[in-house]
Amino acid sequence: MNPPSPTPDEFSSLPLEFVPYPPLPPQTTPTPIQTPPAPAFALPNPNAAFPSFPIPKKRRRGRPQKTQTSFHFPQFFPPKAAQNQQQKKLGPDISEEIIVINKESTNEALTGLSAGFPADSLTDEEIDARVVTNIGGIEQVNYILIRNHIIAKWRENVNVWVTKEMFLNSVPIHCHGLLDSAYDYLVSHGYINFGVSQSIKERFPNEYTKSNVIVVGAGLAGLSAARQLTRLGFKVTVLEGRKRAGGRVYTMRMEGGAGNRVSASVDLGGSVLTGTLGNPLGILARQLGFLMHKVRDKCPLYSVSGRPVDLDMDMKVETAFNRLLDKASRLRQLMGDVSVDVSLGAALETFRQVYEDAVNKEEINLFNWHCANLEYANAGLLSKLSLAFWDQDDPYDMGGDHCFLPGGNGRLVQALAENVPILYEKTVHTIRYGSDGVQVIAGSQVFDGDMVLCTVPLGVLKSGSIKFIPELPQRKLDGIKRLGYGLLNKVAMLFPCMFWETDLDTFGHLTDDTSSRGEFFLFYSYATVAGGPILIALVAGEAAHKFESMPPTDAVTKVIQILKGNQFNLLLKILFMLLSHLLSHKFMQLLEYQICVLVANFWSSYHHAWSFKLALLPCSFEFHTVLVLVLR
Repeated sequence: MNPPSPTPDEFSSLPLEFVPYPPLPPQTTPTPIQTPPAPAFALPNPNAAFPSFPIPKKRRRGRPQKTQTSFHFPQFFPPKAAQNQQQKKLGPDISEEIIVINKESTNEALTGLSAGFPADSLTDEEIDARVVTNIGGIEQVNYILIRNHIIAKWRENVNVWVTKEMFLNSVPIHCHGLLDSAYDYLVSHGYINFGVSQSIKERFPNEYTKSNVIVVGAGLAGLSAARQLTRLGFKVTVLEGRKRAGGRVYTMRMEGGAGNRVSASVDLGGSVLTGTLGNPLGILARQLGFLMHKVRDKCPLYSVSGRPVDLDMDMKVETAFNRLLDKASRLRQLMGDVSVDVSLGAALETFRQVYEDAVNKEEINLFNWHCANLEYANAGLLSKLSLAFWDQDDPYDMGGDHCFLPGGNGRLVQALAENVPILYEKTVHTIRYGSDGVQVIAGSQVFDGDMVLCTVPLGVLKSGSIKFIPELPQRKLDGIKRLGYGLLNKVAMLFPCMFWETDLDTFGHLTDDTSSRGEFFLFYSYATVAGGPILIALVAGEAAHKFESMPPTDAVTKVIQILKGNQFNLLLKILFMLLSHLLSHKFMQLLEYQICVLVANFWSSYHHAWSFKLALLPCSFEFHTVLVLVLR
């Protein structure tokens, strides 16, 4: 598709010098899906007269906060003229009418959207499953309405098994075939009636009458698939290379001090449930009755010297940064297909250079902080993010609050792993497959099955540590090669007591070095959910790659230096801490404390590339740091 021809006014607001690009090579246009003849009345134009509702834009800050953009949802009703014409017909064909299940179709479409379904079309998987006989007609519209209605009904109470019979009265009888299609698809693909509630456990069969399936990997994907397959009657065996389940979700118990010890649970891997309304993990938490802690919006920033950043300046730079993102979005529209070859980082840097003379040093540091936060949100360097596609998943962001789970996300893993047959320390290195079944080889052991489901991380596939015989199809090999993954590092610290503000879940730290803008740029306070005073320092972007070779003690020293500079009323808090220990005769126990620090380096890819380095610093270091804070 050719890019639109820009007008001078369109370019005037963009502070860029445009250089003509050579024409792109011609691309083969895929064969379109054949659509049936138009119905008696035309469906509304999907680009006109759509009601709008707010959809969160790419997350930006701490939790982070989200701005609102609009997403258009098609009006599933024909124009009045078409309605009148239809009514004048003798004996109208009700199969060509758009059904009305209730008056909440827009809200139900939002619910369907949170489950990953487009508001006005079918997914590729639905098309492959032939959920409707004709693509793009009235039948498809009615199917979507029924599908969304079923999802919304189950979401009302995720502890109850939703049956098809519940919808027989609300769905017109001539659409019961679509009801069968939508219900069967949603159940078999795990969009409803999944999880760990008692009503779902009761649906597990006593005997397995279907094929034997071997699942490789006991991460969230492997565990969820194993439970779904088991409920459908398959005999399942899960092979896991580690000594534990959960994959990149790993909750560890940290302990420090002697005598009156402190301990807390911390998530070394995935730690935030991002959007709980459509998030399957949020649904699991609801089924288990776990109360989740909403990550509060308050996220103060602190300068290099430790001074709180002026709130007016903070708001000014954040507004300007988001304006630049909007300009970048407009720029890609003007560039058309050429924007595929331009990175988001290059566009933002161009804008920044244009405005550089109009800002001071601290405003530049604030700008860099927002860049680091964007790299954290996207798990990748801005220089590696496509200007054309960096936010393509925004319409499908799961709505709802961002939350911490008290006690850690390992509680969800534990619930998913219940009654699932998992064999640990079985590192798979060969998978043979053919028409007569599969053989999965781990060490010297061979596991025979009818099918194998491989849920290992992308990095394992890229490394070639699992050999497939015969080799995977070329399209899969090409996909594995093209896909990338990001890097995030964490430093988790357990302190004797909280010395930071109790109403904070996040706070940020600026740096004056662009290349290290992601180094400890954001702190999570886990004190409200971990059972102890834990801080997690995040490292993103280019700094995360440099962090890979940093010794744990150096990392801890840097974090402590940052915390020493931040003005969180430390003097009063630490003096109060010392005084309380003196009055309670526990001052000597304070001397026995150690800072228990866990440095978690992990690629989001390959389980062997994870390393969890434990550094127990002697009490003299910790106590000396406390004294320095008091004296300064």
